[in-house]
Amino acid sequence: MRPSRRALLTAATAAAVSTTPTATAAQRHRPLRTGFERLAADGYALLGGQKIGIVTNPTGITSDVRHIVDVMHADTRVDLRAVFGPEHGFRGTAQAGGSEGRYDDPATGLPVYDTYLKSGRPLADIFTASGVDTVVFDIQDVGARFYTYVWTLYDCMEAARLAGKRFVVLDRPNPVTGRAALGPVLHKEFATFVGRQPISQAHGMTVAELARLFNEEFLTEPVPLETVPMSGWRRSDFYDASGLPWVPPSPNMPTPQTALVYSGTCLFEGTNLSEGRGTTRPFELLGAEGIDRRWAAAANELALPGVRFREAYFAPTFSKFQGRTIGGVQVHVHDRDVFDPVRTGIALLVTARQVWSGFAWRPDNWIDKLTGSARVRTMIDAGADTDEVVAGWQEELAVFRRTRRKYLLYR
Repeated sequence: MRPSRRALLTAATAAAVSTTPTATAAQRHRPLRTGFERLAADGYALLGGQKIGIVTNPTGITSDVRHIVDVMHADTRVDLRAVFGPEHGFRGTAQAGGSEGRYDDPATGLPVYDTYLKSGRPLADIFTASGVDTVVFDIQDVGARFYTYVWTLYDCMEAARLAGKRFVVLDRPNPVTGRAALGPVLHKEFATFVGRQPISQAHGMTVAELARLFNEEFLTEPVPLETVPMSGWRRSDFYDASGLPWVPPSPNMPTPQTALVYSGTCLFEGTNLSEGRGTTRPFELLGAEGIDRRWAAAANELALPGVRFREAYFAPTFSKFQGRTIGGVQVHVHDRDVFDPVRTGIALLVTARQVWSGFAWRPDNWIDKLTGSARVRTMIDAGADTDEVVAGWQEELAVFRRTRRKYLLYR
């Protein structure tokens, strides 16, 4: 007897549910305290007698979703004098490539200064004008070198050094774990705001760990730095193990699942394909006019660990191909423990170029800024396959991994 269509669909749904990544019961109930929560529990002793300014955005929240600026402003034990907003702004009102400018926060009356695209002496002058003694940093990162908040951290550390300020970093989880560094390492001649210094594409570190590395390896001179680590976080933890609410760190990072693929699929910003901006699944949906089912088929033939690709059609509401229906793939991670986002991103570039005659890099070679050198672009153009491209960065990655190990705070 042939099974009914309903029975087949029911079985398929059950199989899909069984492979959906979820936290174990032990993970869900293991307490995690962020750097801020540990700072507050200690009565803000680390900030005592100091005029404080904080670099933060909407992700700077407590476990009960109060913003830490609101909490600190209401606490007489903290002398909070200023807020410094990064890309997208302190309250998160700006899209990619934008910020909120200088204003007074309506909720607290605190002056909010704009740090976006400011560095060196101009940013140091802002810290000086604010009148603060200590600059605190608390922003949720997503684990990718080209996510600009880690370079806001770097720029603010350097500016604080120039301005003679103390610097404190409050730690939060790397949402895609801290197990490993992956991908190519930036070459210094390709340094931009999506990569100031030679770290790997997926760095596998928390912001406090990065601050320690920046201070010792890259700053001209160290800044007076203190970090407040988390408690209850392990390097193998994905974000759902934290028990913390997810606040999108930027408008196109809506879920932890987005962060899981981002360090690979963001490479499509360097091509003429849509990276899914203007959809409900940015960086999971990729495509362009003229692409059909052949791309998903070619990508699935590679049998990449932990991921499958679905033929998909979508119409972005903004950015590339706005309002036009395009074809491509949706990236479905079914086993995040073995999934390699950077290898997957390279494989998708290689297969897109193979199956779609319209494939092109952005004319400004933005792909080189994202990958950290011209090597990925030139190797793919020369016909290299995924394994050959990935092999090209292994030596420099091994060097970075050895350096990285010295600054890790968690097991």
